[in-house]
Amino acid sequence: MSNSNTAEVKAPASPGTTNRSIIIIGALFFIFGFVTWLNSVLIPYLKIACELNNFQSYFVVTAFYISYLVMALPSAWILKVTGFKKGMSLGLLVMAVGALIFIPAAYTRTYQLFLLGLFVQGTGLAILQTAANPYITILGPIESAAKRISIMGICNKVAGALAPIVLGAIALKNVDALVEELKTMNLAEKASALNLLSERVVAPYLIMMGVLILLAIFIYFSSLPEIDTDKEDETLAKTNINKKSIFQFPHLLLGALAMFLYVGVEVMAGDTVISYGASQGIPFTTAKFFTTYTLIAMIVGYIIGIYAIPRFITQEKALKVSAILGIVLGLGAIFTDGFISVLLISLLGLANALVFPAIWPLAIDGLGRFTKVGASFLIMALAGGAIIPLLYGALADSLNPQTAYWILIPCYLFILYYASYGYKIRKK
Repeated sequence: MSNSNTAEVKAPASPGTTNRSIIIIGALFFIFGFVTWLNSVLIPYLKIACELNNFQSYFVVTAFYISYLVMALPSAWILKVTGFKKGMSLGLLVMAVGALIFIPAAYTRTYQLFLLGLFVQGTGLAILQTAANPYITILGPIESAAKRISIMGICNKVAGALAPIVLGAIALKNVDALVEELKTMNLAEKASALNLLSERVVAPYLIMMGVLILLAIFIYFSSLPEIDTDKEDETLAKTNINKKSIFQFPHLLLGALAMFLYVGVEVMAGDTVISYGASQGIPFTTAKFFTTYTLIAMIVGYIIGIYAIPRFITQEKALKVSAILGIVLGLGAIFTDGFISVLLISLLGLANALVFPAIWPLAIDGLGRFTKVGASFLIMALAGGAIIPLLYGALADSLNPQTAYWILIPCYLFILYYASYGYKIRKK
């Protein structure tokens, strides 16, 4: 198989093999989503259990997403040694270690250990995503890559919609009443109650560890074909003959910046909305569902993408529409109040759905032998989820949680620029 990205499957891929590969990668994207969107519950949960302010609580997403920045380039080197399939298996095992770290963190109620566990899980995901995203992108024609990634997105966001409900039912059970009771407790009673709250995550993370190990074994022995991204056809080889560095592909670098900003706003839409709902006077028992609404909105967007791309709309036009919708919803959330304002933040999921699927093929198109390194740059850009929500948390403390959402607007404006002009810049 070859396309404009000139990746080749080492063994001839039949339609049946390709479909099986899509199903297996879909299972991985389900895992990505489940683990990632647990953060939306961990933020308010650890804020209570470890007695944190807004700024401190958002280090949950910082610890998780900063691992992409630190580990993306090492992940590319690992994949050059292991190949895609073994690299995916390794990533799952690293994630299992991260889940294991949650156990001593919970028993000692040590916030730093929780953050270490999240960093290790993010490290495993960095390896997985450095492999899985380019894999699904170049498994077929580049023109329909956004469609395939949208299918992966549905797997990801279905898991993401389930994750806060599952963990929220355990970690946040009766937490509104507990918060009120904590105000009247003495220090010893308070410490005991918070220790019991902290230990609620032990069983879920032990189960997660077991599932990740089993999936790692399954991927290792699966029939996933290996894809060679180091070979280029004659046309692309001539185009890239004078290219010595990834920094000679401006459309990739601008795409990485767009990805950085996008992941920041996507994480904000899902991970800040529960706390924002609480700040608007909505009880945690209701607010815990807003992240699920965000993920459902994303699933609707993915379904639209699967149906419409490239039949009725191109990847770049879908990206433009998404950016404009993000600006409109962001402004709406800032200038309304209460349930409507919180719901508009959740509806950002619809605006965000097709951004990731569209940026990937636009950014790595034509990279050829630079594909693995280019993919690692896009994975590094996921660190936007570490920085932008943290800035939001600081603004929420110094101003208020609603005004802090102004940070959304310049992010969507740059995504609109990339969709209109940035992806076309192929030469310095």
